[in-house]
Amino acid sequence: MRSLGLLTTAVILTGIVVGLASWRDEVLPKQGAVGDRYPASRLLFGSAESVGSPRGLPQITHVQVLDPDGAGRPAVVACDARGNRVIRLDRGAHGAWAESVLIDDVGVPAHATFADVDADGDLDCLVAVLGDIYPSDEPVGRVELFRRGPTGYSREVLLEDVRRVADIQAADLDADGDTDLAVAVFGYSRGEILWLENRGDGQFADHRLHSAAGGIHVPIADYDGDGDPDIATIISQDDEELWAFENRGNGNFEPRMLWRTPNFDLGSAGLVAADLDRDGDTDLILPTGDNLEDFAAYPQPYHGCLWFENRGDWTFTKHRIADLGGTYAAAVDDLDGDGDSDIVLVSMANDWSARDNASVVWLENDGQQNFASRQIASAPIHLVTVATGDLNGDDRPDIVAGSLNLRFPFDRIGGVTTWLSRGGQP
Repeated sequence: MRSLGLLTTAVILTGIVVGLASWRDEVLPKQGAVGDRYPASRLLFGSAESVGSPRGLPQITHVQVLDPDGAGRPAVVACDARGNRVIRLDRGAHGAWAESVLIDDVGVPAHATFADVDADGDLDCLVAVLGDIYPSDEPVGRVELFRRGPTGYSREVLLEDVRRVADIQAADLDADGDTDLAVAVFGYSRGEILWLENRGDGQFADHRLHSAAGGIHVPIADYDGDGDPDIATIISQDDEELWAFENRGNGNFEPRMLWRTPNFDLGSAGLVAADLDRDGDTDLILPTGDNLEDFAAYPQPYHGCLWFENRGDWTFTKHRIADLGGTYAAAVDDLDGDGDSDIVLVSMANDWSARDNASVVWLENDGQQNFASRQIASAPIHLVTVATGDLNGDDRPDIVAGSLNLRFPFDRIGGVTTWLSRGGQP
């Protein structure tokens, strides 16, 4: 019994040491990192250009660059939570921007996903409806489908009377030839991850994958390389956990916890699926810096960006690749055209009392997944969403970001903002 006790003590001490090492790795920034400001970008970008017309203090929850009508002309599509609408922003030949409303009267849209849900050859729009921008466990969330037709979009409600919905992604999850959905019900103190089975008659049956509050994004990809789509999510409320749901066929999913942290204040703010190291499998990128639960949100030394490298067999190795106070969103693209994947990060809660602190940075990849942080902009501030895409037809990825301003300071305000790439080196 005594030897068993010593063995137990050794195991406990080992666990404590491992836990402290993990805590240190996630709390302390990299050597020499500041997390507030960085050297100016070596890649040239134009000045910040505000596009669109936010109503009052902006509440832009999602931006993306895509061609929603198949006309061969990329546009910025944004969810405007204050205006309860999804808008489209087009850049004209002479640089002027035109705003139009794609979808109106949608209660606090968190995310818009475009997919051909009804297999008629055009892109429908799925809107994740929060229902309330502020914390709530009321059943105000919805999954709304806007089917595209000859004259616009028609609304259908696929799921209602659930808590706040933060994300919807689309894929044929049960291999029956139609489009199913993965749904993150963020809620507040209660939430869940669902998949919605397309029954083929316009009806969707919801199946629960996981019960937990704080699911933000549900990126779908073939994470294990077996040919079918799996689902990943980040849980960010009471616990900070990275989960995957392995597709076992016939609508069955096996839950897998990929990672968790002892730092409950880490502030996971989203999840991006991308093959960052270009080795043929899908990795996960996690921006960390959401501390809106604090009355005075302020940058912390553990804010920044984590890369979860897919090593196969459901093993993901964590790498801390950047520090940036209040990091809230990430986008992956080859910004400098050198054949590897770089990352753009935006900040919601840096120390805005210093007017030169970074709101937008890009992480320059040296080709070996070593990243150098380069500052693009210090305004506008309170940025929560970012995307890349070619907005002016020069075959270079530009940057678009959205602001969500819920608290002081009420200056350096932007709604949807773009930075056009000029390429080259200064």
